[in-house]
Amino acid sequence: MGSLKTFKPGGVHPAENKLSKDRQIEILPIPKVAYIPFSQHLGAPAKVLVNRGDQVKAGQLIAKGEAFISANIHSSVSGKVKKIDNVIDTSGYRKSAVVIDVEGDEWEDTIDRSDEIKKDITLSQKEIIDKINAMGVVGLGGAAFPSHVKLMVPDGKKAEVLIINGVECEPYLTSDHMLMMEKGEQILTGTKILMRALGVAKAMIGIENNKPDVIEYLTELAKDYEGIEVYALKVKYPQGAEKQLIKALTNREVPSGKLPVEVGAVVNNAGTAYAVYEAVQKNKPLFERVVTITGKSVKNPSNWLVRIGTPISDLIEAAGGLPEDTGKVIGGGPMMGKALTSLDVPVVKGTSGILIMKEEESDREIIKNCIRCSKCVSVCPMGLEPYLIEKTVMIEDYERTEAERVMDCIECGSCQYTCPANRQLLDYIRLGKNIVGQIIRTRSKK
Repeated sequence: MGSLKTFKPGGVHPAENKLSKDRQIEILPIPKVAYIPFSQHLGAPAKVLVNRGDQVKAGQLIAKGEAFISANIHSSVSGKVKKIDNVIDTSGYRKSAVVIDVEGDEWEDTIDRSDEIKKDITLSQKEIIDKINAMGVVGLGGAAFPSHVKLMVPDGKKAEVLIINGVECEPYLTSDHMLMMEKGEQILTGTKILMRALGVAKAMIGIENNKPDVIEYLTELAKDYEGIEVYALKVKYPQGAEKQLIKALTNREVPSGKLPVEVGAVVNNAGTAYAVYEAVQKNKPLFERVVTITGKSVKNPSNWLVRIGTPISDLIEAAGGLPEDTGKVIGGGPMMGKALTSLDVPVVKGTSGILIMKEEESDREIIKNCIRCSKCVSVCPMGLEPYLIEKTVMIEDYERTEAERVMDCIECGSCQYTCPANRQLLDYIRLGKNIVGQIIRTRSKK
């Protein structure tokens, strides 16, 4: 196999804590009430199509993504629309959502619910992209970018390779790991569908070397799928970030401010490949996903197939309840996840995990003066100077913040993780990105 591929520069190796890596995917009971937000993706919220009192089925279109960057939203349950209301989402802000009182579990007749694996791909390139759009598929790796938009290669650019991200480098999370072990054929068929949509003959599946069972299993399966190869990667965070994964697998570097297709690559998550298979081959919209619920004090760290709109409190209950020593509940993993303000927050398309952190783990250390040790610079995978960006944001010199390439930050948190002075580097950088982003948008409107 030779030396394992990885990216340069930067990266860290936090404790993996994959407590649920051997736990098979279980089906979480359907919630009594589902809260389905209209904005579960990057871009414009979808336009609501239902009214109070309407009866809906699982798989029914309830909100349409009308903007260029948007995504359709489907009901994950059957029942009656109770109301259209603002509910707290993972960001902590109230967002518009449809609230459905669940009655039974009736699905749209068009969905193929059989266990038969359909490998024959009959749709054309355009039909595949249209179907993915219709079924509301978005990237399931975290950013939730509408998948059909990613597959529409801009004029003058050419996709050469599809990269499937099976890295799952975020500590604690195992939802992709178990999905790859249990749905390998479907993921590879989904990969072939994405290859056809992009018009490429080559796909590379990158998986970190801490998942030898997945690497062995998918390598064996891939022998029957022309053009698909599995690559073992060195364990290093944030290898699952798009630009770092492209660097590790192809040695190409995506220029600052550009998209991966600039270097001929398109990246999709393994979970997205599965959702694409279900959308195209089974006519099933994206209305459920695998979520890891985990933490060192959690009684039953596990992986669940969860309907979108299920309150997170249902997941916590299924994992044995909220431990007494809980300090924080985080949506996502410990590095890039965000602390939740409420346990009533619903699971959305981008929810890959819920991490319950003990109080002693979640308490922030006392902030000390920066000692100019340059650790944050050496671990930054984007080659930035986090200590300097933090300073420019603190003194509100946003012109300098922009000049220091704050918009290139992928918010991986490696800088804050490694800082011996406990500086809140990522917090300030996120603030800086937000403000500089607004400045750039205002400038481009003039």
